[in-house]
Amino acid sequence: MFCVQSQGKLCRSVWKGLALGTFLTSFLILLYSYAVPPLTLSNTENAATFNCFHSSLSDALRPLTNSSFHSSPKCRPQQNLMFLKTHKTGSSTVLNILFRYGQKNNLRFGFPHGRNDFDYPDYFQRWQVEGYQPGVCFNVICNHMRYKHSEVRSLVPQNAVFVTVLRDPALLFESSFQYFARLVPLTWTIPGSGNVQKMESFLRNPKIYYDSSGFNAHYLHNLQTFDLGYDNDAENLIVEQAMEELDRRFNLVMLLEYFDESLVLLRDLMCWEIDDILYFKLNARKDSGVSRLSPEMYQLAQEWNALDTLIYQHFNKTFWKKVEAYGAKRMQKEVIRLRSLNDKLKKECIAGGGPVDANKILESGLQPWQPIGESSIQGYNLKKNISLQHKQLCRNMLTPEIQYMKELGADLWVTQLWGNIRALIKW
Repeated sequence: MFCVQSQGKLCRSVWKGLALGTFLTSFLILLYSYAVPPLTLSNTENAATFNCFHSSLSDALRPLTNSSFHSSPKCRPQQNLMFLKTHKTGSSTVLNILFRYGQKNNLRFGFPHGRNDFDYPDYFQRWQVEGYQPGVCFNVICNHMRYKHSEVRSLVPQNAVFVTVLRDPALLFESSFQYFARLVPLTWTIPGSGNVQKMESFLRNPKIYYDSSGFNAHYLHNLQTFDLGYDNDAENLIVEQAMEELDRRFNLVMLLEYFDESLVLLRDLMCWEIDDILYFKLNARKDSGVSRLSPEMYQLAQEWNALDTLIYQHFNKTFWKKVEAYGAKRMQKEVIRLRSLNDKLKKECIAGGGPVDANKILESGLQPWQPIGESSIQGYNLKKNISLQHKQLCRNMLTPEIQYMKELGADLWVTQLWGNIRALIKW
């Protein structure tokens, strides 16, 4: 690869970062190998699982229903949940909801060892969970992973609810390209003066630029299919079979485009209170609500991400069937109620009433993790005069993932070390 003069500074920065990152990654892997005892486990989907039962057998065998806590006396709050955190789908906001609920109810989280993800993009393995021992159960597992059902199933009680979230594949591709471009070397030689032009050049003829074996290439092709555990480059993937499998595995597939409706369905499924699903939008890029895709580019992005598109269309249909079963008028009423409560908290919690650029966030504890070489992710400033009733709630709702995981006791030594190095070299 060579760099033209106008892009020389950027390319030198990228190459410097890549070389440094490769060295540090090797160093960290070496440290990790000494810190963690070796384990030998099957790498197949049919690997033997360990029994993991809820402390109450009657609770464990209780069938899941969509009955509301308020409409059915038989429904009890559910505290066991596996959330597949997919990329660029609003999943960080869901994570904050789960962190708050787990903290309030003293639940046990299955966190990654040393990092904020489960060795992504490798497939999830149970030994990657901090404190894992055969037969040990966790109430909540919710960090980034490449999904492997047999491994996850063995770590949560039998009555655990399985949830994930998807997004319009064209919009997800746009967001992923903007966020991860610097981490995907195959994008570096695409013509264009910026990520938007590069993305358009890529979509007009992706087979010229795309290499399935390229480093981090999965971020640019059927990313949701990849996160769900399937081959994102497969030309012969039996999508119908995959969707039937996903239907069996997940009790609810949320949709980012209908986020509030999704949270209402989650609340109903889990038999939670409405206060449990209040949220502020976290880990969002500046101007992320405005798509840069023209109608032509949108169509090309859908076609390039054909597997994601088929999966999304399927779960869009099942989503609205769930809404219909819940009741359209009832749903509308609950969404209005949720938005009203969120708006009230925004006025009480957030200085200025909304998100600000990273350089304007006053507290380091509220600074979100930024992509390589950028400060495009916005965050919030906490108001000073907050009622005693909501003071801790406001702070928790504004706390980014990394800081909240540390507060919950997660060991993030690898992530912290990498963050300190990035801060030192201002990268």
